Amino acid sequence: MAEVVCRDLVEEENEDRKHFKRILNAFRCYRINSLQRLYKTSVYFETLPVAHQYVLKSYKQHLDKIRKCIDQNNEVIKLIINDVAHMFENTDHTADVKTSCDANVKFSDMDKVQSLLRQFVREWSIEGEQERKACFKPILDELTYIFPEDQCNPQEIQVLVPGAGLGRLAYEIARHGYTCQGNEFSLFMLFASNYILNKCKGINLHCIHPWIHQSCNHFSSNDQTRPAYFPDVNPSDIPSQVDFSMAAGDFLQVYTEPGTWDCIVTCFFLDTANNIVSYIETIYHILRRGGYWINLGPLLYHYADLPDENSIEPSYEDVKKVILSYNFDILKEQTGLKTPYTQNPRSMMFHEYRSVFFVCKKIES
Repeated sequence: MAEVVCRDLVEEENEDRKHFKRILNAFRCYRINSLQRLYKTSVYFETLPVAHQYVLKSYKQHLDKIRKCIDQNNEVIKLIINDVAHMFENTDHTADVKTSCDANVKFSDMDKVQSLLRQFVREWSIEGEQERKACFKPILDELTYIFPEDQCNPQEIQVLVPGAGLGRLAYEIARHGYTCQGNEFSLFMLFASNYILNKCKGINLHCIHPWIHQSCNHFSSNDQTRPAYFPDVNPSDIPSQVDFSMAAGDFLQVYTEPGTWDCIVTCFFLDTANNIVSYIETIYHILRRGGYWINLGPLLYHYADLPDENSIEPSYEDVKKVILSYNFDILKEQTGLKTPYTQNPRSMMFHEYRSVFFVCKKIES
């Protein structure tokens, strides 16, 4: 029996290392992959009739500018992955980072690296302020209403934020004085949040060009190449006595201790589950009696259209029935909240969700 356990642990560690190297490779290949895409466009441009090239002189110059933007983005990406070998306390990835770009990178992985640039804007740039106001402010307002500073010691209130992304919402909760832990599963997010929260000690330290990989619906060429600066606040600006942390791993596996948390905050998180009931069940299980659950987000269901994944996609009405079946009391509910997500504010096309916001209380039994 002992041999089986050891073998399982070794296989699990090998899989984790393989996954780590794959995600790291996507970051390393960002520049090469992006330049290849740009090269394809440039080659096609050279095949156009000379007269067409002449009237598109400004577009040719624009392609040259995108090339410089790619290089600038890559400098930031190199900073992000520079210290990932030791970011996990229980694993040393020193040997895993001593590799160069393997061009055989998954399209989905490269797409996530590119979307991460937009995530920087949403969470840590002044340009993302309106998105944060739409998504984070209702949560923060509710949290301070439930646990007002003049009636409790915020440091004694334990708040968990699963699906924390780059950590801005968890950071804001901690900055309000609450003990807060963010949880994230994605290595893309963890690499970047590790850099922002642990290495950035100032405001507007870095410049990125988040929109250069969106080639459509730009009113102006400058809209595509315009810069964004981060972080817009100092990530280390948290009261010294406040306990703020980030935990890596699968929410369902990391959090199993019953009755641990005073409040759980989920923002654009519930629909990341293969089985949303398992999330609701776990939230109920780990909340203290009388604890609160604050949620805001849509039901995109991330695994719905992936051929290699299993998923259920119940409507919000069905999700609500599940919530009530777990002895939650729904104290507040709002539907149709307009909440954009990593939206280019100057794009000619605009996407936004009509999200649900609710507050639940775990009924004492």
